[in-house]
Amino acid sequence: MNKSKKVFSLLTVSLFVLSLSVSASAKEKKKHHEQPKLEFPVISDTQLTVGNETSHRKLEHALQDLYNINHNSDAMVINGDMINDGRAASYEKFRDILNQYPHPDKTFFTIGNHEFFKNDGNEASIGRFLDFTGLDKVYYEKNVKGYPFIFLGTESWGPVDSPTKDSAVLSDAQLNWLNQTLKERSKTKKPIFVFLHQPLPHTFYGTDIDYYKNAVIQDEELKNILSKYPQVIFFSGHMHWDLRFPGMFLQKDFTMVSSGAVYDTWGPDGNGYETVIDPEGSQGLYVKVYDDKVVIKGRDFTNNKWLKEYQHTVDTPK
Repeated sequence: MNKSKKVFSLLTVSLFVLSLSVSASAKEKKKHHEQPKLEFPVISDTQLTVGNETSHRKLEHALQDLYNINHNSDAMVINGDMINDGRAASYEKFRDILNQYPHPDKTFFTIGNHEFFKNDGNEASIGRFLDFTGLDKVYYEKNVKGYPFIFLGTESWGPVDSPTKDSAVLSDAQLNWLNQTLKERSKTKKPIFVFLHQPLPHTFYGTDIDYYKNAVIQDEELKNILSKYPQVIFFSGHMHWDLRFPGMFLQKDFTMVSSGAVYDTWGPDGNGYETVIDPEGSQGLYVKVYDDKVVIKGRDFTNNKWLKEYQHTVDTPK
């Protein structure tokens, strides 16, 4: 090979290597700066009552912190126990705080057990929830930027002192609707977000204690439906258990996510029961959805910081 050909050959190789490096760098930069397709917080168990100023302060602080994270979240979910006593006056106070503090226009609600705590019957309790939310039923579906949000809710509560007090009771009609809705939405590969206040028994850390063994009366039926759809991400509240405990996020046939509690944080008492471990604790979630994954981050509202122990990624097919 003469000298000029050798120089040309070396130059060609150098340019090829440089182009590969630039291409890899561009891809990495694009990946690093990839923007989420959808962002939304999930909170639960604000347990507000009209006379409890601590509950007002904690809700206000959580709303402000979430707004500081992102002024333009696409939606927000409040996953049950928004009020503590089921009374119309507490709903009105909740509405006042929402009107005073920034939050997404698309804010959705599920019914929890405390929405029944006025203890004047299922019909009256559900009626107050529907009046507040403007919904027709405790179960419904919404679409946010092309992603399905499916909301479930108990249709009965109590009686007091029975094993089913505070449990989710899901009718055949609701379960059939869920199954059909999931069947339709699963035709795409997008994640499907499902919300119910109560967690499935024998799943998260703590759900083996007696109180949670009846958390969802139709737990086997619900689990069987959700298990058919691996793209389901199922969010629940109710427990208040600190998100920093292990086992508060599970991936099996579908993904299960605990959303903590805004009002306080709980944990085991060492005797087979549970107890408040931090009366000032206040936690929730922030969710970012990308083309190929969903990132779920735990938030400490009391200290305005992320929970390093609760940083999870759910991979989704493109």
